[in-house]
Amino acid sequence: MISRRHLIRSVGGLSALGISTAAYGVGVEPELRPRITRYHPTPRQWPVDLPLKIAVIADIHACDPWMSLERIEGIVDQTNAIKPDLIALLGDYVAGHHHVTRIIPAAEWARLLAGLKAPLGVHAVMGNHDYWDDKVVQRAGHGPTVAHRALEAAGIPVYENDVARLTKDGRSFWLAGLGDQLAYVPGPRYGHARSFGADDLNATLAKITDDAPIVLLAHEPYIATRVPARVALQLSGHTHGGQVRLLGWSPALPRQHGVPLVYGHLRLKCDVVISGGLGCSIIPVRVGVPPEIVEVTLGRAPVETVS
Repeated sequence: MISRRHLIRSVGGLSALGISTAAYGVGVEPELRPRITRYHPTPRQWPVDLPLKIAVIADIHACDPWMSLERIEGIVDQTNAIKPDLIALLGDYVAGHHHVTRIIPAAEWARLLAGLKAPLGVHAVMGNHDYWDDKVVQRAGHGPTVAHRALEAAGIPVYENDVARLTKDGRSFWLAGLGDQLAYVPGPRYGHARSFGADDLNATLAKITDDAPIVLLAHEPYIATRVPARVALQLSGHTHGGQVRLLGWSPALPRQHGVPLVYGHLRLKCDVVISGGLGCSIIPVRVGVPPEIVEVTLGRAPVETVS
């Protein structure tokens, strides 16, 4: 995960490149209109004649002035304009740092996300900051977060180690969503001797009852090294692409088990797409990884022949 020490070191490196670069990273790039980043992976587990377009929204980190309600409303409009079959929300809806003028209550940003529209629905998982921000859930060591309850109240289902069987054009596939892998932090005020997650990959996949292909939603990408080939595609966020990315290198994020699970499309046992997300964590800086909405297209429509 991104650590404060590594991210601040990265920003310090930018300062060495020039004050103007650092100013751009704080005042310009974090507030850019999101770009649409498109991927067309071809996992062998996904039928080529089952086209599916997924829009991915990750790491909103709602707060003023960096991710205002007006910006979130614009993100909703941009996402709907893609006309996806399905929309995946990948967690970290709450502010991820303290450099804010207002923390936006969950009910307010959830109300705007309820405006997202797709024929196969909008589906969500939680992120680590959604857990870390909820002191009641931290002390209990379990339970739905404030963000979780706000999304469900807005009509958006939230998956915590659960699955849903969806159908498009008469063909079925599974959508699986993991609990957060970094949900609970250690510390005397919470009574946790160690950090632990709310995720259970094995139990989640055990709920799959047939051989239809699987799309897995997991806020952190790090589970990817354990995801079996039974899964066609894993969609993740969390990393913000490193938040500071120089010539394709993200100094704030080390490799995980030798794998650069930082940004973009990778092929392990399953295909993995990691979104650079929309907001900021720790400090309100983005350089070299502009805010983005991700569009993932699976399969292709059958070619029509003319007789």
